[in-house]
Amino acid sequence: MSTATLPKRDWIRGITIRQPYAGCILAGAKTVENRPNRWRPGWVLLHTSKTMDQPALRILLIGRTIRSRQLVTGAVVGVARITDCHQDPEGLPPCSEWAHLGAWHLVLADVQELALLIPARGQVVPWKPAPDLVEQVFQQLPGFRP
Repeated sequence: MSTATLPKRDWIRGITIRQPYAGCILAGAKTVENRPNRWRPGWVLLHTSKTMDQPALRILLIGRTIRSRQLVTGAVVGVARITDCHQDPEGLPPCSEWAHLGAWHLVLADVQELALLIPARGQVVPWKPAPDLVEQVFQQLPGFRP
């Protein structure tokens, strides 16, 4: 393997995100992902679902963020680190223009896009990637340090 030695066991999860939202995360504009449940901080593989939110393509914030990006579906397209997971206090404005009221906000940092997508299946809930999938991802990120 051409990457640094990676931690053993259960240190990374997969998160499946619909397009065009995954494209906005890869572009560096969307730093908050909304989920119905709390997630723990840590590293995640960014996986795009097989479905696309077509109406979202008409939202100005999204349109100007993704511009000419290719919106790949059904593949691992990058990695990111969840640094925080919170809900906004009632009565205060959202923590981000991407945050939805009532949702848990996963704050994403250290987003790294893969040069070559890796077709894979994901799940809505945090999922554990197979070791060979993790190896394929980190072969593309030789400088990665968890």
